[in-house]
This record gives sequence, structure tokens and C-alpha cells, in this order.
Amino acid sequence: MGFRALTCNLDDLRALNGFSSCLESTIAGWNNTSSPGCCTWTGITCDNSTVSCRRVVGLELGSKKLSGKICGSLAGLNQLRVLNLSHNFLQASLPDELFSLPNIEIIDLSNNAFIGSINNKGMCKISTRIQVLNFSNNQFSGEVPKGLENCNSLQHLSSDENGLSGSLPESLFQLKNLSELNLQGNSISGSLSNGVRNLSNLVKLDISSNLFSGVLPDIFGRLARLEHFSAMSNLFTGHLPNSLVNSPSLQMLNLNNNSLSGPINLNCHAMKNLLSLDLGSNLFHGPIPNSLSSCRRLKTLNLARNNFSGKIPNNYRNLKSLTHLSLSNNSLNNILSALRILQYCRNLSMLVLTTNFHDEQMPNDENLHFKSLNSLILANCKLRGSIPQWLSSCHKLQLLDLSWNHLVGSVPSWFGKFESLFYLDLSNNSLKGEIPKSLTELQSLISGNITIDEPVSSFQLRTARQDLSYNNLQGPIWPDFWNLKRLHVLNLKENNLSGPIPNNLSGMTCLEKLDLSHNKLSGEIPRSLVNLTFVSTFDVSYNHLCGEIPKGGQFDTFPSASFEGNNGLCHAEYCTCQSDQTPIHSPREKKRIIIGLPFEIGAATGFVLTVIYCFMSR
Repeated sequence: MGFRALTCNLDDLRALNGFSSCLESTIAGWNNTSSPGCCTWTGITCDNSTVSCRRVVGLELGSKKLSGKICGSLAGLNQLRVLNLSHNFLQASLPDELFSLPNIEIIDLSNNAFIGSINNKGMCKISTRIQVLNFSNNQFSGEVPKGLENCNSLQHLSSDENGLSGSLPESLFQLKNLSELNLQGNSISGSLSNGVRNLSNLVKLDISSNLFSGVLPDIFGRLARLEHFSAMSNLFTGHLPNSLVNSPSLQMLNLNNNSLSGPINLNCHAMKNLLSLDLGSNLFHGPIPNSLSSCRRLKTLNLARNNFSGKIPNNYRNLKSLTHLSLSNNSLNNILSALRILQYCRNLSMLVLTTNFHDEQMPNDENLHFKSLNSLILANCKLRGSIPQWLSSCHKLQLLDLSWNHLVGSVPSWFGKFESLFYLDLSNNSLKGEIPKSLTELQSLISGNITIDEPVSSFQLRTARQDLSYNNLQGPIWPDFWNLKRLHVLNLKENNLSGPIPNNLSGMTCLEKLDLSHNKLSGEIPRSLVNLTFVSTFDVSYNHLCGEIPKGGQFDTFPSASFEGNNGLCHAEYCTCQSDQTPIHSPREKKRIIIGLPFEIGAATGFVLTVIYCFMSR
């Protein structure tokens, strides 16, 4: 390649040098900024001009760890079409000159730390060719940009996850070519204007997590291309507008966490493309809407945290495409009927029925079969009975939560056969017997990669967990637990476990929380546990332990409460273990059981609801 092919315009070179001078970091590949051969610099694209000096048309330096600010010298790149500075550490306010680039088509400044207002002085008066404006994930404040009426070419506008406030400007509704509008995660208020109907090419509209209020306008009939509408976590009230529940183009509808009420009268025959529906955390009531069973392409359905009652409709067995269903925190009854119906949803992988079916019997129907199920949450239902045998056929289980029920009997040994199980919560039941040794043989916690399919993965389930606390389990803590090198949380508190704390628990190298408190464990705390470098929560209080408390590592950070209630524990080197050590009973123990239990129920329920919310959101 000859010298001419590498040489860029001198005005462009000066502009790039000015840009570089405002940065606090260096750009790899920009070592010789005095050289006219800037077309070879990292992130620079030049045109194919045959004249002696080529023009810079692209400046793409995303994810380059850049810091500093943007200078107005960029305006010298008057042939620039693409500017991508996303995913860096740039800050300060934007220069007005940035919107004086006559040929610019794409500006992506997302995921930085820019502040101030987004230029609202007619940003398209000169830059009339802009197609993409992305200001996402910064610290911008002030109002949504005004003066957009000249942005006739704009197709994509993202100002989400900032600190924008005020109402939507009328100029926004003049963008006839706009196909994607992302405004979520701000403090924009007021009603959703009828002017939205003018955005006839809109495919995606996301106004989630703002302060919009009032009723949803009945304007969706004019949005014939709209596929994705999310308005979750606002203050909307009233009924679902007729044009919305008859939208033939809509694929994803998320209105979670508002105050909507009235009938859910979706016309599934018209909404033939609907794949995901989230109406959780609203004020809907009455029976579960029967009409939803006609939405045959529906994959994700969330009706949790409403006031629904009665049984799950029998024709929900027709939802053959359904993969994720949450009906938690309603007042449903007849769990046996529910499971018999839902087992016909052959693709169902996540089922959340928390806080329903109060005081019913846990179904033990051997004919129940969920071949695709990987996540089952049946917490806080006060179900009676034992852990059912039919669960043993759910070979794909990764997450199982049966906490806060009234289950009795033993923990089944066949749990160990679940090759993918990494999250098990059986806490706050009345289970007896020994901890099955098979729980130390779970392959996903020994050597497997913990992965779970969308939308479940949006809940950060890196926390592999075994929680058997608040039961009546007896026997030893198996030394084989050291096999579970991927486990993050082991909670065995408030049982009747006895014997020593195994020395080789130190092999659980990913452990972050270990709670063995309120048992009957004896002997010394193994000094090898000092090697558990990730443990931030450790509790062995109220056991029969004795000897010296280990020093070093994380042990130097644990509070004294982690060791109280053990008569023979001390910090001195001359501590010895006696054979007749007895535990000191906590003066708060009875009070905690009587008074603290409602709080713990609330905390556990809140945790599960957080799981559900994250499961159903993207």
C-alpha cells in the first residue's frame, strides 16, 4: 500500500490530535500523532478516495478504556459518518460542536460517565443525516432533548439509564422514521402523550422505570409495526386499552409493577405474534383469565403479585409453547389440579407458584411428569406432606425451592441424581433424618458449569446454594461436602446436627457463606478453614465447640457473635477441649423464634419474589 493510500486529510489529522489531547489515557496504535498516515490508526476508517488525502469517515473506539472528555475539535471531522466511543470512562459534558458534523449518521456514547444536559439546541439543524443517537447508561440530567423536529432520518434514539426528568417533548413525536425509542431508567413524568401515535414506524418502545402516570392511551392501533412495548415500573392506572390488547404485531408486552386493573381481555386471535406477556405486580383480580390459553405462541407469562383467585383454567394445558410461568403471590387453590394441567405444557422449564395453595397437601401423584422443568419454586405455601416422589423424574432440575412449607419426612437421596441441580432450598420445614450423602455428589457443584437459560439468567444465579436450615435434621456433616467446589452458600443452621466440623470443608474453594449455628456440633473449629478465602459470612454459634478460635485469613474479620454460645471456645492458645462441654443457650433464642419468625418469613418471601421478578424481566 503506497503512502497516498495511508495519508489522511490534514484538517482531519488536526481534529484527531485535538481529540487525543483531551483524553487522560492513551490510545493503542496512535503512537505517532504527527504522522499524516492516520488512516492506519486504531479505530479510524477512511474513505476510498483516489485523491492524495483520504477523509476520515469512522471513529470507533468502543471499549478502549478511554478516560477524559470530548473536545469540540471533533467538529473538524466534517466527513465523519460513524462516531462510537461507547463503553469507556469518558466524562464531563458534551460540546455543542459534536452536533455540527454535517455527515454524521451514528453517534454512540453509551456506557460512559457523561454529565449535564443532552444538547437540546436543535441537534439536527446541521447534522441532518443522524440515524442513531445512543446516550444510554450515562449521568445525563435535565429534560429529554427538545428540538428534534429536524431529525428526519433518526431511526434509533436511546437515552435510557440516565437522570432525565420532565415530560416528553412534542418534537419527539415528529420523528416519522423512528423505529426504536429507549427511555427506561429515568425520572420522566406526566402522561404518555397521544402524540406517540404519530411514530408509525416504531418497532420498540421502552419507557420502563420512570414516573409516567395516568391511563395508557388508546393509540396502539396506529403503531402497526410495534413488536416490543415495555412500561414496567411506572404509575399507570386504569384498564388495558382496547387497541393494545388487539395489536397483531406485538410480540412482547411488559406492564409489570404498575397499578393497572380491570379485565385482562387479550384478543389472542388478533395477537397471533405474542410471545411474552408480563402483567405481574398490578391490581388485577378475579379468576385467572381463561382467554390467554388461546395465545398458542406464548412462551413467557407472568401474572404474579396480583389478586387472582380460584383454579388454573383447564385449557391452559393448550399452551404448548410456554416455557416460563409465574403465578406467585395470588390466592390460587387446588395445587393438584394445577400441576395436572401444567404438565401438559411440555416445554415448561420454569414454574413459580410461591404463596398460593395455603395449607393444601403436597401432591404425590406418581403420574405427574415435567420433562423440561429446570426451575421449580413452591415456597411459602404452607404445604403439608413430604417431598414428592414425582420430582425424581424432573431430570433437568437446576433450581428447586420448597422453603417455608410444613413438609415432613426425610430429604430424598435421589436428589443426588440431578446432574444439573445447583440451587436447593428446603429451609423452614420439619424435615428429619440425616442429610443424604448424595447431596455431596451433585455434579454441577463438583465440576460442572453453572448455566441456566434466559430469562432465568437475568437473575444472577452465580450463587449456587444448599439451604437446609430450620429443620430437624440429625447426624453428621459429611466430610464429602468438600467435593462441592462450586457451592457458594451452605446453610445448615437450626438443626440437630452433631459430631465434628469436617476438616476438609476447606476444599470448598468457592464458598462465600457457611452457617452451622444452633446445632450440636462438637470438637474444635478446624484450622484449615482459614483457607476459605472467599467466605464473608461464617457462623458456628450455639454449638458444643471448644478449643482455640483459628486466626488469620477471613477469621480475623468475623464478629464475636459468630462464635458465641460455645462454652469451650476462646482466643488463647492454651484452650483445650473438655468432654463435657455444654452449649450456652441464647437468651434471644425463644424470642427470635416467637417474634423474629414473621420477619424471617417476610425476608424469605421478599427474596423469592425478587428471584421471580428477575426471572421474568430481561
